[in-house]
Amino acid sequence: MQLTITQPGTDELAATVEWSVKPRNRIPAVLSLRGDTLVFCVPAVEGRFVCVRTPDGEGLRGQWSQPGSRAPLALHLSPGLATPAAAQDKAAPASATTYHTEPVTLTSPAGNVRLAGILSVPDGRGPFPGALLLSDMGSHDRDARQGNYRLFAELAAFLASHGIAVLQLDDRGVGESTGNGSATTTADLVHDAQAGLSYLRVQPTVDPARTGLIGHGEGGNVALLAAAQPAPPGFVVTLAAAGVTGFDLLAHQAEPATPADTAQAGAARRQRWADVLDQVVKLRAKGSNAAQVETYVAQQRLKIKSEERKQAEATLEFRRTMLEIVRQTTNDDQAQAIVLNMLRQRHPGLDPTLARQRATQLTMPWCRYYLTFDPRPGLARVQCPVLLLHGTDDADVSVATNLPALEKGLRANKRVTAHRLPGINHWFQAAAAERGAEKEGAVTASPLVLSTITDWILLEAGR
Repeated sequence: MQLTITQPGTDELAATVEWSVKPRNRIPAVLSLRGDTLVFCVPAVEGRFVCVRTPDGEGLRGQWSQPGSRAPLALHLSPGLATPAAAQDKAAPASATTYHTEPVTLTSPAGNVRLAGILSVPDGRGPFPGALLLSDMGSHDRDARQGNYRLFAELAAFLASHGIAVLQLDDRGVGESTGNGSATTTADLVHDAQAGLSYLRVQPTVDPARTGLIGHGEGGNVALLAAAQPAPPGFVVTLAAAGVTGFDLLAHQAEPATPADTAQAGAARRQRWADVLDQVVKLRAKGSNAAQVETYVAQQRLKIKSEERKQAEATLEFRRTMLEIVRQTTNDDQAQAIVLNMLRQRHPGLDPTLARQRATQLTMPWCRYYLTFDPRPGLARVQCPVLLLHGTDDADVSVATNLPALEKGLRANKRVTAHRLPGINHWFQAAAAERGAEKEGAVTASPLVLSTITDWILLEAGR
């Protein structure tokens, strides 16, 4: 095989593929670059080469795949082979794979719960790689719907249109699934993941050796737990999985606030800076020079940051105390009464109904179990390929504390890839400035996230 890459324009790359058994039969290919990964799509033969450069920079190494077959492929750099005719060839426009959906019903052995969902399968001969999507903490439908945003619906559509079958399931007690979501623990979710994985592996259109788990938040930890047990998945992709204990993760998350609290905090912050600016005007009127004004502003900025840091520390201490009370008080009624009193004292304007709901949530079986959960002990047993993705703008699962802990726990696994994604939040959306002015219902996942997951699966799954 010969790949010829040319540059028809300043910001344009084109590629062609030629096989020695059919000389002078150059086929257009679509070339794209995803970080350090090169992806060549050859629509004419339904082929795809996902690769990276060799360490010496003199070759490409990766996986070649076509419907029904796949194989490792290594190419070596051969300068000067391109002919003038090859340089004139243009890459064909990318053509997405079509796919169809099928309704799914399966049974999870933990409580004999029926789980319902949808299977998206690429059109073609297959068998295709497969992935089960696992949602974050809380009860979610198969699309992981949050208002107008549907992370799993977008992810499933993108994966299926690029040759990967995807299974989405309603969580227990949501949509068409039975069971009680409020009584579900992380251990139950592992059983559900294993049931979904088993279902995927027996589908004739899915390759059982290339079937894995993609989990968001707690779903990522569920995927890693399943990978540490017998019959592990072929691969795991985690989106903001926790690397610290459940107690520490919940303690560092922001306490739910009312719109009035948020508005009051914002108004106070704006007033502080308004006072600073007023003082700047007075200093200038009294004859202060630019250096003196800059020094004053810098001092005030440090003072405000110090105050905000103290407030954050106080909030952390409050949450740790509240969660420790829940952990130590086994009687739900007693724990709820104490938590309710603490919330009322700290948030006097909090709606009584919301306060009771919060106290009830903290004493549910899931929360009690999660407060004792530690994701680290089982990581050493995970041997399948793992992709760890964390956004730098994630306010719920800090990349600074959680990703290093996961990498440390997985250090014995030589097939772990970790990415810190700049400007990406917990729901794997780009920063608002990058997304632009979005219309109602047009909230979307980051294209970088979707392509990174897809290309990694096609490159690593089943190696």
